[in-house]
Order: sequence, then C-alpha cells, then structure tokens
Amino acid sequence: MRIETIMRALADPTRLRIMRLLSAMELAVGELAQVLGQSQPRVSRHVGILCDAGLAERQREGSWVFLRACVGKERGSPVGEAVSRLLATAEREDADFAAACADDRRQLAAIRAARESSAETYFARHAEVWDELRQLHSPDEQVEAKLVEALGDAPLGRLLDIGTGTGRMAELFADRAEGVVALDKSLDMLRFARAKLQNLPSDAVELVQGDFTALPFSAQGFDTVLLHQVLHFAQDPAAPLAEAARVTRPGGRIAIVDFAAHDREELRDRHAHVRLGFTDAAIASLLAEAGFAPAPAIALEGGELVVKIWIGQRLGMPVGTRRKASQ
Repeated sequence: MRIETIMRALADPTRLRIMRLLSAMELAVGELAQVLGQSQPRVSRHVGILCDAGLAERQREGSWVFLRACVGKERGSPVGEAVSRLLATAEREDADFAAACADDRRQLAAIRAARESSAETYFARHAEVWDELRQLHSPDEQVEAKLVEALGDAPLGRLLDIGTGTGRMAELFADRAEGVVALDKSLDMLRFARAKLQNLPSDAVELVQGDFTALPFSAQGFDTVLLHQVLHFAQDPAAPLAEAARVTRPGGRIAIVDFAAHDREELRDRHAHVRLGFTDAAIASLLAEAGFAPAPAIALEGGELVVKIWIGQRLGMPVGTRRKASQ
C-alpha cells in the first residue's frame, strides 16, 4: 500500500463512512447506496477509489458485486491495520463522525432483514426436500459434534469450507479458525449463507463463488479443508480432492463428511447425488493419491444412511495417477 494513495482515498467523508460500514459487514454496492442515501453510480465511484488504494476489494457473485474491507488484523498489511485502528479511534473521539457511523449502522438493520427474508423464502421452497434427506441419517447435531471431536483441539488455522451450502460449517468453526473462506458454486446458497453469517465479525468468514474442481485460490493457502456432504456430487471425486490438496499446506488437514456406500438410487433423481456414498477403501485411496495420509474412518450409524467422517493429513506433493473411486 502506498501511503499517499491511501491518504487521498480517505480524504472524503463518504469514503470514511464506507470503510466503517465494511468493517461491520460485507455489502453489495446497491446496499451501500441504500444505507448512504446516495446514487449507485456515485457510490461506485467512491468504491473504485477505495479499491484502487487497496483498502477494499470487490467480489463478484453473478450480477452482484460485494465489497469487503482489506484492513484489520486478518485482512490488512501493517499499514492497513493502522488505518483500521485510526478509523475506530476517530469514531470514538470525533462526535460528528460517530453520529454519522451510528446512523449508518442503524440503516444496516434493513439490509439484514431483507437478506433474512430472502433466505427464509429460499429455504421454504426447498425445506421439504432437505427434511426428507435429513430423516435418513443421524441428526445434524450428532454429526457436527462428532466432526468437532474428530478435529480435536489442534489449531484449525485458515479454514476452507468447500460447498458451504447454508454456511453451517463456517458458522460452527468461525470462532476456532484464524479465518474461514466459505465456497459454493450456487449463488442462491451463497445468499442463504450470507444471511446466516451476517452477524459474525466482518473478517471472520469470506464467501466466495467457485467450483470445487477449479478452486480460485493459490497453492498451500489453507491449514484445514472441509467437504461436508459435498463429495457425492462429484462426477470424479479425485478432481476436487486434488484441488483440495493443492490449496492445503503441508501438515494441514482435510475432513470429508459424507455417506457410506449405499443403494438408495432415488437420491440420484431426488437430490442430484452422482455418487451413492463411498467405501472406506475408496476414500483412503483417493486421499492417498491426492497427497494425504488417511486416518481411520469414523461412522455414525443412527439412520438408514450411515454418515462417515474421513480425516487426512497433507504430506508432500500428490503422487501417482489419479483414479476414480469405486463405490
């Protein structure tokens, strides 16, 4: 970050307000315009200046563009961290600035309510199908408790939740990880997750649209990778596991939660499952070929479908030729 560029970017009251809003939560440009009471083109110009200065970044999701602050302990450089502290101090010490920030945050209530309403509508459309699947396996609470137990007390570091869906895994581990990146291919699911996670600190979870066969991240960027009820959607499960291995640091861990091999063919049509679960041998082979040392599987047998948890630890670079896992 160039200090003169940063100072010029901050030399405007609207941009100062935008930075404080982004410290509270990730916002779309249209949402910022609604809170600030300004036109979207005008807000977009302010946003462009902040992004050019490295103080904020854009994240496109379909036709929407979300803004995220690039300052603070988790996101910023030392200069960025100093900017974050300066703005927080200014809000405490400058009465006029504090009043403007307080009014802006009150406006965020309408944004949160709109997101929650949209999420509830989406969930209502799909609740029957999801409930049908839940009835076939152990209660979600038991699966979550066993996953937490399986990961143990070791630090999670930077965590990637592949196929975040409703955002539940990101929510579950947000307070234990140094930071969570929650990825999903579906824009609808990302909006659902954003509503669910919007009350967490703004730097706790980052939502990203992407495909698990081509993760939009650099190599060795994560300490823990989760695939919770995701792998059965893969045509070739080796592909997402190879990508997971690429972005996992040596010594990092992967956790796969999915179904044991079964014969419920209706799940292909009703729930778009490509794979009817996995055997322990298939997952162990996939993990080994991706470059993970597999641990013994953990089974939860409280339903017609057995849920399994497979943990692996990242070794060196993947070896061997990838093979498709057999069911």
